[in-house]
Amino acid sequence: MQHHPLRILYRLIFPLRAWLAALLFLPPVAVFVICVPGQARRRRSARQAGRMLFRLAGIPVKVMGLERLPPEPCFLAANHASYLDGLLLTAALPPRFGFVIKREVTRAPLLGRLLARLGSEFVERFDTKAARSDAGRLIHLARGGVSLGAFPEGTFRREPGLRPFQLGTFLAATRAGIPVVPVVIRGARGILPADTLRPRPGKVEIEVLPAVYPGGKRGADARALRDGVRARILAHCGEPDHAHAALQHPPKKAARAVVRDRIRD
Repeated sequence: MQHHPLRILYRLIFPLRAWLAALLFLPPVAVFVICVPGQARRRRSARQAGRMLFRLAGIPVKVMGLERLPPEPCFLAANHASYLDGLLLTAALPPRFGFVIKREVTRAPLLGRLLARLGSEFVERFDTKAARSDAGRLIHLARGGVSLGAFPEGTFRREPGLRPFQLGTFLAATRAGIPVVPVVIRGARGILPADTLRPRPGKVEIEVLPAVYPGGKRGADARALRDGVRARILAHCGEPDHAHAALQHPPKKAARAVVRDRIRD
């Protein structure tokens, strides 16, 4: 099948457009957002900046189901498919949400500072004691009415597929008695998947699904909540089920220790 020459040309110049938009727009905006007083104002500024960046880069983003977000504090759980996911949710969601992010991100000074100023919660993946402390902190935040978003797969791969979900977000929600809202991201993996810095043209859809409420406060209830949220995301993400793929935890003994200590019935 022959492709239209203009379409071929667009695919060739799209990476240049996207990277020019990112490199010229993001650094000064990041500095501006860091300097804005007040977390709520910073989050609103970051949301508007994210929307503008995707317009400049030529990436259409359609958001559906925001009316399904419960008015009370909640956690969000989204599938993780691309380097774009965090920025996509920042642009799409109301500014009351912060995010749970791996602590390694803080090694990038500007990005780490920006995320901290936006109220992100950094969690440790490789140190057992720190991971246990992080789990307790998330439970405390959830009980205090903080709304957070997370990517419970923990990482993403180039190949399509929904990987197993880690339990931490669902344990915190269960112990706090707050709902978890499934959020589906479609199309981002095709634009900027893992292991490449060459973006491709495409469009993104973000769909907020109805909230799922925990049935109790025990470990079994957290696991049921995790499985229910994952099943809903799987039914809407359009990718295969990689439920038996290896979880991207720190060394297995450390991961098992954290889970064992925090999820006893």
